[in-house]
Amino acid sequence: MLLELKDVSKIFQLDGVEVKALQNISFEVKRGEFLAIMGPSGSGKSTLMYLMGCLDSPTSGKISLEGKDISGLSEQELAKIRNKKIGFVFQMFNLLPRTSALANVELPLIYSGLTKKEREIKARQALSYLGLKERLTHFPSQLSGGEQQRVAIARALVTSPAMILADEPTGNVDSQSAREIMKIFKELNKEGNTIVVVTHDKQVAKYAKKIIKIHDGRIV
Repeated sequence: MLLELKDVSKIFQLDGVEVKALQNISFEVKRGEFLAIMGPSGSGKSTLMYLMGCLDSPTSGKISLEGKDISGLSEQELAKIRNKKIGFVFQMFNLLPRTSALANVELPLIYSGLTKKEREIKARQALSYLGLKERLTHFPSQLSGGEQQRVAIARALVTSPAMILADEPTGNVDSQSAREIMKIFKELNKEGNTIVVVTHDKQVAKYAKKIIKIHDGRIV
């Protein structure tokens, strides 16, 4: 089992009022799975993604990653796990604007212990795999939305993570690019990568092998 959540809840305090973002969430993510977490805006799906990606800790319940309880770890400990185990893809791409595609993909490898040359080779391989061999020196502003998202996917892949977490990965591209991006995730999954996509879009969710629906902080 790659990831397991047991009775996970997340409560925020806003102006002295308790907001229950997630309530008693339990499910498992197996290695090699392609999972979609689906729900409308405000359903709690993004909060769930933050917990799964070691970006936050639950208020109660237990989260285990590769058999290790990560629920109560410090921010520093979570960051170490996150950098080694999780590859992120975001709706807004989150690329450095004044940095080339190649350098953007190299970034997660800076603390990997690899030499500059080794980092560059891995980044080139990831970009080439995603059909961007001719775009290595281009800046984000010189790329289409679909190309920017492929750079972001290459960046997520370059560390060979245990799991790729994609938050609304097609939300900022046209419909044709959206289909291409989801086909990429499908192909990555066929090759054994564990993919979790967070989305409100039924057309995106249908690419997954398993769908979990969230509403008002609960699985429905």
